[in-house]
Amino acid sequence: MLTILGFAMIATFLVLIMTKKMSPIAALVLIPALFCVAVGQGAKLGDYVIDGVGNLAPTAAMLMFAIVYFGVMIDVGLFDPIVRGILRFCKADPMRIVVGTAVLAAIVSLDGDGSTTFMITVSAMYPLYKRLKMSLVVMTGVAATANGVMNTLPWGGPTARAATALKLDASEIFIPMIPALAVGLLAVFLLSYVLGLRERKRLGMLTLDEALVREPEQETVLAGAGGGGDRLRKGSGGSGPADLTQVGDGDEGEDDFKGLDPDRSTLRPRLYWFNAGLTVALLTAMIMQLMPIPVLFLLGAALALTVNFPHMPDQRARIAAHADNVLNVSGMVFAAAVFTGVLTGTGMVENMADSVVSAVPDAMGPHMAIVTGLLSLPLTYFMSNDGFYFGVVPVLAEAGAAHGVSPLEIARASLAGQALHMSSPLVPAVYVLVGMAKVEFGDHTRFTVKWAVLTSLVVLGAGILFGTI
Repeated sequence: MLTILGFAMIATFLVLIMTKKMSPIAALVLIPALFCVAVGQGAKLGDYVIDGVGNLAPTAAMLMFAIVYFGVMIDVGLFDPIVRGILRFCKADPMRIVVGTAVLAAIVSLDGDGSTTFMITVSAMYPLYKRLKMSLVVMTGVAATANGVMNTLPWGGPTARAATALKLDASEIFIPMIPALAVGLLAVFLLSYVLGLRERKRLGMLTLDEALVREPEQETVLAGAGGGGDRLRKGSGGSGPADLTQVGDGDEGEDDFKGLDPDRSTLRPRLYWFNAGLTVALLTAMIMQLMPIPVLFLLGAALALTVNFPHMPDQRARIAAHADNVLNVSGMVFAAAVFTGVLTGTGMVENMADSVVSAVPDAMGPHMAIVTGLLSLPLTYFMSNDGFYFGVVPVLAEAGAAHGVSPLEIARASLAGQALHMSSPLVPAVYVLVGMAKVEFGDHTRFTVKWAVLTSLVVLGAGILFGTI
């Protein structure tokens, strides 16, 4: 019964947010509350929620201070050279922009943290997508899938969990999987190329000078291939990347922005190398696990604010400037705590895992590694990595061992679903992605899931082909 209700709760949540009948934050709270009552454990709802909040509080704190930290770094101009370099490569070509999104997300993912990857990627690419009226779900889908493949790095989380759960060495799991993961990353780049070509066909192709302007002296209407127009301010002489400025079209707020304003008052060019060194030191400390990540970002945000904006009014202004993102993301994380708290506390997750494992026919025993890889797709989407790697993978490994399947093969196969996992509603980082990109979670899900599943199957197939699974 708990198994059926668990799957029903997840299905109800996904249907409601994908059809936009409820907002994600409301669905994350109300749906599990109703199902908790339905299983006869309504009296324990408070305990489950408090447990869920306690488990996710460090993540919420990390996201809050990470948003402030990277927001300040964007304000002071740390990432301006990166953005200019990407702009030079992209040249206002939708295909290059989408490929550039995948490459940037993959590179930044080397720090092992999805939230920081999405913050940097969206901050760099959002102005271009918005300026050229490109599909924002293409940006979020490509970024999430690229990060999902790179999330298998030993310090990213899943590999370490698999190694811990099965008492294996993380390098023995990860190193033989590198060729398969490389193929998966190539698949993401190919996907970004195809999606980029589709965007180019829809919008047409502009030159860099047409899309980027230095002085807002005149307006040019550029009509794309799909018939839509976009008014751009065009300068009279500049040839390099400059300010991306949206011309008012009747709306204020998100459509009135500057992607790269070379004259913004928050720039701190004299402190560029200090900020770069601080960021490198912060990411290094994260990888080396010198301190818990929330503590590192808390210290980093405080130091960045103090050095770059020593006057209190300036500090308050910077915090206020990023308050919307902080509130949206942290609120979503605490709402997700209700969902995960009920799912775990009522025993739904455990029963769901047991039922899935018991449904595997005995004849599939010799192929348990492949079964694990296939199961990793839905299970890492519908439950947390902790639940999958510590609750399900050991059971699958025991079943495989009875048929001579090595635990190493089980561990490697369990990584296949990570490309899909990064778009799961149970992953806090995905709310950073859709929140900063101003994309509805349901729209992101509808677009991304099919491509993420395909990428995960490519990783699994490559692992089988190379003999590591």
